[in-house]
Amino acid sequence: MPYYLIKETLEPCTKEDIHSSLWQFAAVLTPEEYAADAEGLNMGIDIEIDLAHIHNTKAVVNYDSLTGTLNIPDNIHFGSTKYKLAFVLDEKGIVLIDADDYSLNAVEAIRQTRKWRFPSMERFIYDFLEQTIAPDHDVLDNIENNLNDIEQQIMKGDIETYPVQLNDIRYGLLDLHTHYMHMIDLAKELEENENSFFHEENLRYFRLFSERIERLRDQVQELRDYIIQLRDLTGEQLSIKQNRIMTLLTVITAIFMPLTLIAGWYGMNFVNMPELRHPHGYYIVIAVSVLIVVLSLVWFRKKKWL
Repeated sequence: MPYYLIKETLEPCTKEDIHSSLWQFAAVLTPEEYAADAEGLNMGIDIEIDLAHIHNTKAVVNYDSLTGTLNIPDNIHFGSTKYKLAFVLDEKGIVLIDADDYSLNAVEAIRQTRKWRFPSMERFIYDFLEQTIAPDHDVLDNIENNLNDIEQQIMKGDIETYPVQLNDIRYGLLDLHTHYMHMIDLAKELEENENSFFHEENLRYFRLFSERIERLRDQVQELRDYIIQLRDLTGEQLSIKQNRIMTLLTVITAIFMPLTLIAGWYGMNFVNMPELRHPHGYYIVIAVSVLIVVLSLVWFRKKKWL
């Protein structure tokens, strides 16, 4: 159960230190640890934490506290189990409640990389939320590059049917879009500062985070629109390929129609057909048939139907 004082950097401390210090604090506890130590934190927050039933990201303003949940998708493996955690805070500090190491790893990353000129709980919350979306830009850039590769394959005609991977990407982007909308609501709720836990001059951190999330949301929406364009492009390429096949079949039919006419003509049982008795009649018919085929091919090539 790590505890930290929010100074110029996060300073590890004991639970007793957070009561004797004038600095605000941050703590990372498991649900069991929070249930056992809730009274010892002197925050006066009595809630039951059930991480298994967390389904979205939100903040709830209480009379003397602010509580909330985070439901963070795994952007590396879409559709996998999400990171679920809760938080409680008042004017003295914030407690992150997490059954896994996700929150602890994020807080340790902040401790090792951040040094604040004006330390505050608002800045810590901002940096923690930033850690939850730190890989998102790279993930979205990789998705865009992947979609560009798929577009090139479609234009080359290498894809015969609708690419299945586009469905997986689309579902992942939908999940991200919903997550970003919830994160924006969370940032707005924090910025509202209904309980006056935060200093007015520090509310800008939540506004900055909200603006960054909005940019990520817009990027996700652009990628979703891109997938729709790729779906339409796939349909167009398949239609073009089908039209080419139909054109080829039409050309073949047009070439063999005169030959079918000749075959039907000479298949009639008429006696008075003088060319039947001509010594070179057979070869003449072959030559005429070849000439018809050649002239047809030249004509179709000229019309760019072949």
